[in-house]
Amino acid sequence: MKKTYVLDTNVILYSSGALLSFGNNDVVIPEVVLEELDDFKKNNTELGLNARQASRIIDGLRKLGNLSEGVPLPGGGNLRIETNCLDTEVPQFWDKNKADNRILQVCKALKDTGEDVILITKDTFERIKADIVNIKSEDFYEKVVPEDDDQYTGRIEVYVSSEKISEFYSKKVISKKDVVCYLEDSDEYYTPILYINQFLIMHSLENKKQSALGRFDGENIVSLHYKDSKPLGISARNVGQRFMLECLFASSSVAPLSIIKGPAGTAKTLFSLAVGLQKIIEEETGEYRKILVCRPNVTMDEEIGFLPGTEEQKISPFMRPIFDNLEVLVDSDEKERYSNEKELQDKINELFDRRIITTEAIAYLRGRSIIRQWVIIDEAQNLSPKQVKAITTRVGIGTKLILIGDPDQIDHPFMDSRSNGLCYASERMKGSKLCYQVTLKYDECERSPLSFEAAQRL
Repeated sequence: MKKTYVLDTNVILYSSGALLSFGNNDVVIPEVVLEELDDFKKNNTELGLNARQASRIIDGLRKLGNLSEGVPLPGGGNLRIETNCLDTEVPQFWDKNKADNRILQVCKALKDTGEDVILITKDTFERIKADIVNIKSEDFYEKVVPEDDDQYTGRIEVYVSSEKISEFYSKKVISKKDVVCYLEDSDEYYTPILYINQFLIMHSLENKKQSALGRFDGENIVSLHYKDSKPLGISARNVGQRFMLECLFASSSVAPLSIIKGPAGTAKTLFSLAVGLQKIIEEETGEYRKILVCRPNVTMDEEIGFLPGTEEQKISPFMRPIFDNLEVLVDSDEKERYSNEKELQDKINELFDRRIITTEAIAYLRGRSIIRQWVIIDEAQNLSPKQVKAITTRVGIGTKLILIGDPDQIDHPFMDSRSNGLCYASERMKGSKLCYQVTLKYDECERSPLSFEAAQRL
């Protein structure tokens, strides 16, 4: 039976392509949704962009017939704008002037005429209210990734003979056929599927104390080149951070994209800045011209246009976490740092004055071609899949793009751990020769004992 999908405003703001995503079923847009889209169309954010794109799609369909009666969609269904249903009864305590309630009015009216109605909304409370009036409802996932526990981490634990581990240390390479994995709670083992650039923790089958770290290059398991590196004197304290160093130190010609996921306190931003600064200031190879830092804070995207001052002055408050990490890197001696705060701040300001580090809002990256830069996208879990694609396709020759973030700390109201751009990029770039990636674990939090405890308990 053909279904009728009624779209909430937030679905179209999340993805303008939602209008064309329901195959041969019918799509209904309540008139109040058009009004809300109109309110967003002038916004200089992704929400505004999606509102404008949706208006162009609807305007194009308008030429095919009367929208209130229905026009054909490419998938075989029909799209119509519903302007009636105002007399349909809903619970008496509901405010009928509220957009969400008017959308539910439309759903109920269409259901009363015999249509198989499903409300599509990313608003949890709207779905709850739909249940109250016995309306089926669903979330919308345009580019969904697996459940959290099944998402790609860029790392795997395997087992290998002690003889092969010794061979690995001497020859720096072993065959992928030499490693096995054990089934959980079983003595049975199997040969794992390995992805290009996946990191391996290899344990000895005979000696629990013997282990090695490697990377699958597509043919063999090879040793890590940078696991013991100390950018600006910062040492890796755990396995995840050693894998992270490998991701970051790989040149832009080898791995122009690095994706680093993990909980707060695992030093993702710290190491990304440290390696970038070392390559630009200390190595002086000329590989990168500068560090570009972007932080797609949801509040920043919404409010930046209303703040006074230049672009850098507007986004400076939202870049405070970047400055905190720079304080650690510029002067790691805590006694000297706190006894001479002005000198420390002068050193940090010099990095910005010399344009060694620059900061930008995500919105300003659109349409650019970024050449020979070390680009850090912090808090990338607040990006949409569309934004990740737009940023990644801006990367020019000689640029290294680093996406870092924590999928458990998403501020965007329309996204979660399965629909955000960071996890989407991780899944889509799995097995790419041009991408190194790793997910750090909660027990690899190094910020402080409290940070580790809070990350697990709260």
